[in-house]
Amino acid sequence: MLKKSLALLLICLMILTLALSGCSKPATEQQGGGETTAEEDVIKVGWMGSLTGDQAVWGQCELNTVKMLFEEINAKGGVLGGKKLEVIGYDTKGDPQEAVNVAKRLTGQDKVVAIIGPNASGSAIPIAPVLEEAKVPDIATVATNPKVTVQDGKVKPFNFRVCFIDPYQGAVAAGYGYDVLGFRKAAILYDVADDYSQGLTEFFEQYFVAKGGTIVAKEAFKFGDVDFRPQLSKIKEANPDVLFLPIFFKEAALIANQARELGITVPLMGGDGLPSEQLFTMAKDAVQGTYIVNHVDYDDPDVQDLKNRYRNKYGKELELNGYLAHDAVVLLIDAIERAGVADPVKITEALETADVQGVTGRIKIGKDTHNPEGKEAAIVKIEGDKYVFQQKYSAQLD
Repeated sequence: MLKKSLALLLICLMILTLALSGCSKPATEQQGGGETTAEEDVIKVGWMGSLTGDQAVWGQCELNTVKMLFEEINAKGGVLGGKKLEVIGYDTKGDPQEAVNVAKRLTGQDKVVAIIGPNASGSAIPIAPVLEEAKVPDIATVATNPKVTVQDGKVKPFNFRVCFIDPYQGAVAAGYGYDVLGFRKAAILYDVADDYSQGLTEFFEQYFVAKGGTIVAKEAFKFGDVDFRPQLSKIKEANPDVLFLPIFFKEAALIANQARELGITVPLMGGDGLPSEQLFTMAKDAVQGTYIVNHVDYDDPDVQDLKNRYRNKYGKELELNGYLAHDAVVLLIDAIERAGVADPVKITEALETADVQGVTGRIKIGKDTHNPEGKEAAIVKIEGDKYVFQQKYSAQLD
């Protein structure tokens, strides 16, 4: 009887052990990083961005791009002589405080060697203290506000980016609008609560006026607003040559539709917050003829391979953020290889002297700014259901 009891107990313990092991997946599977690999052979890289909310389409594209590239790199042997890359991604929900929480989790709990993202300046600016305390570098993708990498004249030691900044973007929009398109009177409709929108507004106005142009109307709204007719009515009365929208695609689509309904027929112009397939879905007819300062020419032969790989893997078109996420990965891998070790501080030092060719252009990091120096902007125009390349355009900042 005793032997039977012991045998039964052993069987029960075996079943319990198997059940518990089945409930726990390896970390790489939990994070979507691919096959399980020994801990010492894995280099963990963080990603943060919006996976929910208005900008989720951008965030998902960024994360998908990083996953795809890491899979391709791992399939070719990885980095540093065979180590595999694993991306650990979290949703910031487009909220600055949540971005701080995510940065703490990635650096403290997940022990990543670097972070890619976020795309929004409002989320990229407040994570600097977390990065400095943990001594982990971050490469922002489409966060263009100057304060992301430099504040009060001092470079933030662990913040980098692959995109040009708002002063440059504003200067390009103003210069191209004034010198090439012949605009002399501009109206602006911006988001008073958004760092990106405020910065781009400031610099467009500064350079447009310096060129000799006039801002005939400057109206504001707050994030979450959906009725822009009061502001647009004032803008219509001012009779501008162009309506500048330093905002994101959702609000731009709503504004474009309402502007056309009110009889505003002038061209629209905006920055890198506008390009998205969602813009066509929401307001294709209303945004025809819109000029956009962009990071990439979508028809450039050099970007077709990336576009096709992404489309074949995910069945979707590559959003603007995917191109910048690609270049952030290129920049990071170069830094890891030159550092020769998966050490965050050594990687940071290598990032400061980086000079790589990405699909959005040459990325030569300035040591005193942690920004890519001398990147040209691509001016595109919406024609039909495409962003048609107009020309590369550069501007001289004061």
